[in-house]
Amino acid sequence: METNRKGPAGETIDTPRHRALASTSRVEILGLVRAENGLSAADVAERTGLHLNTVRAHLDRLVDAGILVKARASAGQSGRPAWRYRAVADDPAPAPYRALASALLEHLAAAGEDARETAARAGQESGRSVAAAVPPAPPVDTVLAVLDGLGFDPGEQPSDTGDTVVHLHRCPFLDLVGKQPDAMCGLHAGVVRGALREAGAPDATVVLEPFGAPTACVVRMLLPGARP
Repeated sequence: METNRKGPAGETIDTPRHRALASTSRVEILGLVRAENGLSAADVAERTGLHLNTVRAHLDRLVDAGILVKARASAGQSGRPAWRYRAVADDPAPAPYRALASALLEHLAAAGEDARETAARAGQESGRSVAAAVPPAPPVDTVLAVLDGLGFDPGEQPSDTGDTVVHLHRCPFLDLVGKQPDAMCGLHAGVVRGALREAGAPDATVVLEPFGAPTACVVRMLLPGARP
């Protein structure tokens, strides 16, 4: 049985992580993904000159070590989308919200409930609470303030379909997303709904698309009265 080793200061060494980073090629790949989140294996192969199969093996090793998370992102294109890889954030989300997320995952694992729906309900309550603490603003501005405060680096994007589109350029919960993607994405969609409700838009429609863009997750909000 493998045991974790101790470092010089008595800290526990995360053996899988350290082994994953023992390769100079994997360190280079990690640097590329950190600098340009949302890369596919083909993107990495083009930038490094490594064979595609070699790149895939390195990326899978980094995913297994919890350093990267992968998901499929169509970016609006037809056909089966490629896996895209994002780096787990070094700086975690604010402690109270992160604690809620971790506790929720543990509860869902034990209860066997519908992960997305249960998480969305919990997220809505959290979103209302967080939104109540930010300065009063129109609904979309409130959502942006809440998401920014939680570390998602949100940015509103142009849209000609009547909905409001926001890209989340980073996710401080990617390590948890890797464990329970439906629950975590449901939780975050619930947070947006809760923030909108607190800001006076209780009937808004919210859709969260994990990796909906090559370098970001996508939130789509349709507020009452907006052009369909």
